[in-house]
Amino acid sequence: MRKIFYLLALAALLINACTSENRITVKGKINGEKQRKSIFLNRIEVDYPVFIDSSEIGRNGNFRFRIESPFPEFYQLGFSSSNFITILASPGEKIDLVFNDSILWKDYSVTGSEGSADIKMLDERLARTRKQLDSVELVYIDASERSSFEDERISLEKTYEDLIKNQRKNNIDFIVSNPGSFASIKALYQELDNETGVLYETRDLQYFKIVADTLGRYYPRSKNVIALKQDVERGMNRFSLGKIIELADTIREVNLDPVLTDIDGNRIALSSLRGKYVLLSFWSATSAESVAENRQLKEYYRQYKNRGFEIYQVNLDADENAWRTAVRFEELPWISTREDDPRNPVTARLFNVQQLPANYLYDKNGDIVAKDLHGRSLMIKLNQLFPN
Repeated sequence: MRKIFYLLALAALLINACTSENRITVKGKINGEKQRKSIFLNRIEVDYPVFIDSSEIGRNGNFRFRIESPFPEFYQLGFSSSNFITILASPGEKIDLVFNDSILWKDYSVTGSEGSADIKMLDERLARTRKQLDSVELVYIDASERSSFEDERISLEKTYEDLIKNQRKNNIDFIVSNPGSFASIKALYQELDNETGVLYETRDLQYFKIVADTLGRYYPRSKNVIALKQDVERGMNRFSLGKIIELADTIREVNLDPVLTDIDGNRIALSSLRGKYVLLSFWSATSAESVAENRQLKEYYRQYKNRGFEIYQVNLDADENAWRTAVRFEELPWISTREDDPRNPVTARLFNVQQLPANYLYDKNGDIVAKDLHGRSLMIKLNQLFPN
């Protein structure tokens, strides 16, 4: 009998442990709000909100929710369909929210959830861009009635176009740096207006595929991931993508994995360096900043190469001899590779390299953990990874 009780107790503990791993706590405080009595929580199933629960708001403005999910999910938290925020809650998180305005999205803070903080950042950045675009439109309309309009038109149109391009670039930067985050789904589907997505170019389908492939490995049962993969499939079927399909196919097994030829003629995959911290570095021998950074990197490499640090460098020079000469003259000791066709820098384009030098830092599992760390910032990060 005692043995039966022991087994039952053990089973209960195991069930409770499994449940607690999936539990998410959301608590918050609404400062200065006295009229609202309750706040609702919806789960976003692909693009449709499903009511989950509501919570009474205490006299001091406090509220609390407890939910369970085996993987990250998007939720709406708010008072109405026009007054809410979006959070990205992951299993085990204890999320704290503080609202300082009755219009919730105007002024709030979130802690305890990296995904929710990323969602907040993405929403705020898009809101700023939309506001700036609206301002340019108003100036454009006003200027169109003046005789000098033709002189102003070109400048205003360029400003408008630059705002859109910058928003797209920022979203791509986030996606490439966080392909395994559900927040990247948000970055993929953000819209400048009801008709224009932030990622509006046909070639942007490759970023949808990067996120779909990465999340699909870890969360194959997530409705959001399944819907994303279906969108990618529809996109592939809708367009004759040619080069994009070819490019996307090269990252089917390992996302963002260059396989380039080093200075000795060997084809080396970035993924072959798993188990080490790897700095993927893009440079040119004609860039003074790149050459100066290489001299710094030589010192960091000397300090940390025997402790699990490697550098995989990709050269973008059109002149192969210039690359070879620079590697030998500077005595660069790490893996030195070059784009297969620098006139068509597929790797640099995939990583959205805009200027040189540029870099991405990978952890031992092959995940990107930082981007564009240079000089002192890189030194501090390496000191954290390899403490004395």
